[in-house]
Amino acid sequence: MSKFNKATLLIFGLLINMLSCKNVSHKRDSINKTLNSDIALEFITAFYSFNKNSLQSVLTDADDSRSDILYYQKWAECGNYKVVKQNDFIIKNDSLVLCPITVKDDLMGALEIDFNVTDTFHLTIINEKIKSIETSSNDPEIFYEAKDWIKQNKPELTENACEGTLTPCECVKATVKGFIEFRAINTVKF
Repeated sequence: MSKFNKATLLIFGLLINMLSCKNVSHKRDSINKTLNSDIALEFITAFYSFNKNSLQSVLTDADDSRSDILYYQKWAECGNYKVVKQNDFIIKNDSLVLCPITVKDDLMGALEIDFNVTDTFHLTIINEKIKSIETSSNDPEIFYEAKDWIKQNKPELTENACEGTLTPCECVKATVKGFIEFRAINTVKF
């Protein structure tokens, strides 16, 4: 075999090797994204089932987030969150999945505004386990104004009800009541 043929064969072999490694890596990334999407869907399904045990089972490795997410689940249940739209999940990278969920709830109803909030769950998934969850929302400015109004004018409504981590139902119901009172004195159309 000539030097030219050996070199060509070597280059051809290296090229095939590089391409096959890339395909394996691409397949692994694709599988990881699919698994993470499935895990995210399992979380969202458990959260909006309003079944604490179901949610706890998907949060077994989310030590730092578990209590906040369980509290938020109960808050959402007692605030009558109804899923209006489950938006497409956003795969940010190999461990971060954003899950935007648009809901109708009693809080916006109390403010008498025609607005459905999109809550986004930021799931960190490592080795097929949810390790942490953060949340964000697109609550309108009036939501924050109403919360501030309660603190300044009716703190007794939420001080006891929203104290600690054991009272999410009482807290959301007190907040809704405060929002209704805020709305009654703020008759400007929002």
